[in-house]
Amino acid sequence: MTERTEALLRILIGIISGLILGIWKVVVQVVVILHWFYTIITGKRSKALADFSNMWITYVYNFLRYMTFATNKRPFPFNDFGKDIEKVDMKK
Repeated sequence: MTERTEALLRILIGIISGLILGIWKVVVQVVVILHWFYTIITGKRSKALADFSNMWITYVYNFLRYMTFATNKRPFPFNDFGKDIEKVDMKK
């Protein structure tokens, strides 16, 4: 695939992935607010909610690397999701 074709393909992938990211961002914003209330009420953090938000951060990172030509590995759903950049830290 030529560089020109790859650049044009990135536009299509950017639109599709951007829509996924936009919807996911709204869900993560709601999760953040719920997580604050959960922590205030229970006095502890939820690893499951933190892991969900961490997945979004990883996806955004992989998406931006692809869109800025820092890598040729296409983001999810066009490729495997990949591993977390950093693990969730539940220490105080």
